[in-house]
Amino acid sequence: MNKESNLYTIVYSVIVVVVVAVMLAYTSETLQPRQAENIAIDKIRQILISINIESSHVDAERLFGKYVVDSYLVDSRGEKVPGDAFKTELAGELSKPAPERRYPVFEADIDGNRKYVLSVRGTGLWGPIWGFISLDDDKNTVYGVSFEHEGETPGLGAEINQHHFENKFIGKKFFNTENKFVSIAVVKPGKSAQGQDYVDGISGGTITSQAVDAMLKSSIGAYEMFLRK
Repeated sequence: MNKESNLYTIVYSVIVVVVVAVMLAYTSETLQPRQAENIAIDKIRQILISINIESSHVDAERLFGKYVVDSYLVDSRGEKVPGDAFKTELAGELSKPAPERRYPVFEADIDGNRKYVLSVRGTGLWGPIWGFISLDDDKNTVYGVSFEHEGETPGLGAEINQHHFENKFIGKKFFNTENKFVSIAVVKPGKSAQGQDYVDGISGGTITSQAVDAMLKSSIGAYEMFLRK
């Protein structure tokens, strides 16, 4: 074939495209199990952070097996329903009609004390925000939290996954003294909230702080009947 012809150029280009496509497909297929494993371990680590247990990719699964003693799904009435709590993503559940949604619950044992880990999800400034919140056995008092984000502003809204922000929630309560669900407010630094526990938001990250406030109200609110049981 004449290498200077248009036909040669077209055939050569097609062969290169096909070869590259096959290589990319093979690489993607080969790496898929490892990617899935990394995603699962990252989720495990987030749950462990919410119960104040630090871990690495090496020991996360072992620590999860040590501290998390039960997991299940509940519906909007607070009743247990069939399904795998770990494999259930709140993002997918929130796309369903409210009566059909299922909410993950993880129970942990910390020095003989039961903790309830709940999943939360919302929308930040630039994308989704999510995390886990653990409650003491009174199903009200925060024991620990772990927040994550997809693309909040570095140095501002992205600070939601830093301990200096997450630790502010420890000891706060979602129900008031009259046993009414009022959530935990995230307010501008120096401000306060009437009739509910609150934490200072992130300076310069007002929209993300408001998003966390809304996330807590809607996500933990969905567990209200479970928490009342």
